[in-house]
Order: sequence, then structure tokens, then C-alpha cells
Amino acid sequence: MTWSEMRPLLEQACWDTLYMVGWSTLIAVVGGLPLGILLVLTDRDGLLRNVLANKVIGQMVNVARSMPFIILMVALMGFTRWVTGSTIGREAAVVPLAIGAIPFFARLVETAVREVDHGLVEAVQAMGGNTWTVVRRVLVPESLPSLISSATTTVVALIGYSAMAGTVGAGGLGDIAIRYGYQRFETELMWITVVVLAVVISAIQFTGDHAARALHRRGGRSGAAPRLRLLKPRAATADITKV
Repeated sequence: MTWSEMRPLLEQACWDTLYMVGWSTLIAVVGGLPLGILLVLTDRDGLLRNVLANKVIGQMVNVARSMPFIILMVALMGFTRWVTGSTIGREAAVVPLAIGAIPFFARLVETAVREVDHGLVEAVQAMGGNTWTVVRRVLVPESLPSLISSATTTVVALIGYSAMAGTVGAGGLGDIAIRYGYQRFETELMWITVVVLAVVISAIQFTGDHAARALHRRGGRSGAAPRLRLLKPRAATADITKV
């Protein structure tokens, strides 16, 4: 196979992979971020202390994370068909990719949020801040560099999952490697696909690491004081009103 024949295949495969990974990452962040924060808030020393809810949510996350992705795809075929109308193609692959990534990202969020200094949480509470204020002013901003790194790790994992999804007709670089590199013995195309995947993953990892370092330098955990001071005037006003 010549380069002129391989090029359109690789271009389409790259776009399919980016499409699947992009939408899956978005859904994983939207679903995994509140889930991870909820795991912290409902823990024994959390603001919404609820041991039963914490154990139920944690067990659900553990079960979902322990399931191999290829089995998850098969198990969700009925749900995928109901959502997208098909079980093949890049749109159909987004469903199991997103569902598999949500618990994965949630655990990373939990770890990142637990690293926030508890003294900052107590300071906001002392100023009269409620749980939502603590989450919005402290937990998320202070853990943002770690959250960026967690999202980067999730994207890299999803690229690997999307390659597996390609083995069942989802398209993308995994489909090219299997259909042409393995089944048609186009070894050269298969190795080019491997190189493309390595380049894409390296670029994503570099971008994520750079963004996390930049956020850490600009504020990180030391940047909490200015944000917390925004609460002081409100607290003072409330005290004056009470008097």
C-alpha cells in the first residue's frame, strides 16, 4: 500500500479517534467531577457526612472500574443501541467510553480533592460559607492543577480504550491497525498507526502537564488567601446586620 493510499485512511482514523475521545472526555468530566467531590463530602470527616451513601457510591465506582472495557462494551450494547440507534461507529463507541471513564475520573478527582488543606475549608466555614461555597471557592480552585493532570490521564486512557473499540467496528486508529495491519498484513501501515498514537499521546500529555504546572505557578494552593478574602466583607456585613 502506497502513502497516497494510506494518508486518507490515517486522516479519517485520526479524526474518528479525536471525536470519540473528545466527547467521552467531556462526558467523563461532567459526570466524574461531581461524583468524585461527592465521595469526599460524604466521607466520615466530610461536610455532608453520610457513611451509607459514601459506601454505596464507592462500591458502584469500584465495580464499574474493575470491569474490563471490552466486556463493558458488550454489556452495554443494548443501552448503546437505545441511545444512538446502533452498536457500531464512532457515535456508538462514545457511550461505553464515557461510561467507563466516569468512575475512572471520579476516583482521580477524589484523590485530588482530598489533598486540599482542610484548614482552608474550616476558614470558609468560619466565615459563614456553606457547602456549595466551600466546593466553589476552595475544593475546586485549590485542586485545579491536580484535576488537570487527572483529566490528562483520563484522555490518555481513553485513547487506549478507543483503540479497543476499533476492534468492534467503532473506527479510529485501532480499527486501522486491526483491519489493515493485522487482517491484511499491511505491517507498514500498522507501525505508522503506532507512531501516530505515540505522537498524539505525547502531545496530549505534554499539554496537560504544561497546563497543570502553569496553574500551580499562578496560584496553586498558595492562591487561596485572595479568594477567601472575598468572603470577609460579606461576613462582616452579616455581623453588622445582626447587631
